[in-house]
Amino acid sequence: MDLEEYFSRIHYHGPYTRLDLDTLTEILQHHIRAVPFENLSIHCGETIELNIEATYAKIVQKNRGGWCMENNHLLSWVLKTMGYDITLLGANVYMSSEEGYCPTICHLMVRVVINGNSYLVDGGFGASYQMWEPMELVSGKAQPQTPGVFFLTEANGIWYLGKMRRKQYLPDPSFLYSSLVEEDDYKKLYSFTLMPRAIEEFQAVSTYLQTAPGSLFTNKSICTLQLADGLRALIGWTLCEIKYNYKENVDQMEFTTVEDKDIEKTLKEKFNLTLERKFTPVNNKITILKYTL
Repeated sequence: MDLEEYFSRIHYHGPYTRLDLDTLTEILQHHIRAVPFENLSIHCGETIELNIEATYAKIVQKNRGGWCMENNHLLSWVLKTMGYDITLLGANVYMSSEEGYCPTICHLMVRVVINGNSYLVDGGFGASYQMWEPMELVSGKAQPQTPGVFFLTEANGIWYLGKMRRKQYLPDPSFLYSSLVEEDDYKKLYSFTLMPRAIEEFQAVSTYLQTAPGSLFTNKSICTLQLADGLRALIGWTLCEIKYNYKENVDQMEFTTVEDKDIEKTLKEKFNLTLERKFTPVNNKITILKYTL
């Protein structure tokens, strides 16, 4: 594994000897604009492995994307190798259908400490909930970013992440009920503590999410990529392209339906992905993602 090969993969050509916030921000932004958040392996008959060598080979050498346990594990290796002070964290994702947080830790993030200040780095949440900049671990402070305004709040040692969105404009209202169209102005994302985690702690949940009939990831094929001014997402056969703040306080969302014969072409042209195995899109309607391990 090689840092320069990783930086070439994400098209980052800046300095990486300065361990400051600006460098951290640049690396995060290059990562999320080059590496899709995707679960396509599940729908290609592949197993998602959690060891860093397999993740590096998949994302860096095979030019693929990954989900949180891959993207953020790779980012943690990169930042640690550079010399940053990092810790793996685990989160409980908010389930809108249950109006509560998942009882099991199922999301991986990274804490980075720079000059005594702590930052949350998450390069693997995807879609419009993806942060574009590290978030300072300060409770109650609004942290505006291009995708919207993010908030961290802390109570009794538990941190909560949420996001306030702009208004949404859909030229084609027939896609109004797409899962990419947010119903609420404020979205709760996940809760977490600052307890250090190891990647091995995520093995059971990784297996569950790849195989369980009630898992979001077995019921939907997902591929999202952050752009310079918005994002692109393919959920099943539905392609969505979002332009943030295309006019004051309004995001524009354009949807198209991709035919089966054009799926591979769309992945290549829109996400720079070429899959080794046959991919079958999936977009089943499910109401809950609830599990306890």
